[in-house]
Amino acid sequence: MVFYVNSKENNSSQEIAFFLKKCILHHPGKWSELVFLCIGSDRVTGDCLGPYIGHQLLDRLDLQDIYVYGTLKDPVHALNLEKVSRMIRSIHPQSLVIAIDASLGQKKHLGYVTIADGALYPGAGVQKELPPVGDIHITGIVNIAGVLEQLTLQTTRLSTVISLADTITQGILNYTNSLICL
Repeated sequence: MVFYVNSKENNSSQEIAFFLKKCILHHPGKWSELVFLCIGSDRVTGDCLGPYIGHQLLDRLDLQDIYVYGTLKDPVHALNLEKVSRMIRSIHPQSLVIAIDASLGQKKHLGYVTIADGALYPGAGVQKELPPVGDIHITGIVNIAGVLEQLTLQTTRLSTVISLADTITQGILNYTNSLICL
């Protein structure tokens, strides 16, 4: 099940929280920790969505048993993804991993957020073969897929990335804040 949320709608962060909760409740395994694995590079505008979300979450999440990997200061990218993924499995064996990354998509989905069960395949949009990660994934569609994907990511508007990141972060915070009320 894949959910699409238009980040430009007024209630988009509430929708993200709702669909994230739905995916988490649908996940069959038992978990005691929640890990947000925010993937991307701070050196490419279109690819900095994950690290920027990680940076924001690290500053604003203060719940026990919720962890964030991949920030602007310490990004998780193609060169260290396997190592960080192994480390997460070792340190947090009872965790539910939510992978977050930028993606390229159809023009009609530019600015949309996807939330889905199952692993994320980072780098697929730019023909990189990286290991799948996460139990649930969230992507922000930052630009249009097509030709010269690497150049497309390099010329993506920062305003698009920041707007998507702010909406996704707020959606995650809406979800985690609902945990406090339980």
